[in-house]
Amino acid sequence: MSEEIKSSEEVKRMDLKEFRDKGFLQEVNRQFFHPLGLALEIVYDDNGNITLGGIWDYREHEEGMLFDIANRSEEEQEQFKNRYLETVKEMKKHAAARVKMFGQNYGVQEPIPGIEPPYFGIDKV
Repeated sequence: MSEEIKSSEEVKRMDLKEFRDKGFLQEVNRQFFHPLGLALEIVYDDNGNITLGGIWDYREHEEGMLFDIANRSEEEQEQFKNRYLETVKEMKKHAAARVKMFGQNYGVQEPIPGIEPPYFGIDKV
């Protein structure tokens, strides 16, 4: 690893506004939580402070959760697109090193021992 995090090192944290504005909240919901019927929530208080609110739980919905992007305004669709592209740009910054470390199939994360992709078997639906 090029830069290991030492236990004595202070954890760096991203501001939640940046997390939302750069598309990370959108994509973690769209690609991970929503297919499971879950959503990570950010809450704004009356003073404009932003906190993590919790996890919405709609696992009983057959389709999970959806942003329903196609039925949003053109402006909202453009925002979804731009936030997505921001996250892709960030992933590309790290992709080559991760593939080198974990192999072609593991650009997202290192393999779990004894489990081969696709992890969820969604290719067999």
